[in-house]
Amino acid sequence: MQVTIEQSWKEFLADEFSQTYFLELARYVRSEYLSQTVYPPPRLVFRAFNECPLDHLCVVIVGQDPYHTPGVADGLCFSSSANNAIPPSLHNIYKEIHAEYGSPIPTSPDLGRWAKQGVLLLNTTLTVRKSSPTSHQGKGWEQFTDTVIRKVSMHKEHVVFMLWGAFAKRKEALIDEARHLILKSAHPSPFSAHQGFLGNNHFRLCNEYLLHQGRKPIVW
Repeated sequence: MQVTIEQSWKEFLADEFSQTYFLELARYVRSEYLSQTVYPPPRLVFRAFNECPLDHLCVVIVGQDPYHTPGVADGLCFSSSANNAIPPSLHNIYKEIHAEYGSPIPTSPDLGRWAKQGVLLLNTTLTVRKSSPTSHQGKGWEQFTDTVIRKVSMHKEHVVFMLWGAFAKRKEALIDEARHLILKSAHPSPFSAHQGFLGNNHFRLCNEYLLHQGRKPIVW
């Protein structure tokens, strides 16, 4: 099957696209787009990969589902289209960055600027039905994105993995901590941000690690 995804990722993940589970996933997702309202728009499903080529990759931030309300999901975890309000979790992310660096809090929720610097903003499920959170879980996306994390861990060096919340922390088992930096904390959701996300210093720790490895820091 032909998957429209940035060329370096297409080559890196080529074996995956011919797997039975992925073919079944593709059929399911296509039928959902034809019969239901599904987010994000088809052209943005692989945006996280398209805006962060493999050779630029230096940070992975793990999310869960895309936003399931109209016009919000844009293919990057925690991100949203520039003309939208800043989602609550992203507001806390911006608040933490401001606390660490003193930089002004951005007015745009579009995190494409992070992706272009090498941050893979990876939801573990890449599609969702309108008004139905978790509706596309258990269909094959998790197997695909787990493979992405595992292969990045195996074939890249000195990547920073940011795992926020219980769901993301379960991905730690896929990562070789001897080769990479794993940063874990509570989720930035308003329900949990005060339980360890705010004050985690992850953005500064990430940049210190990248600088130590001779790489450019991220302009958060």
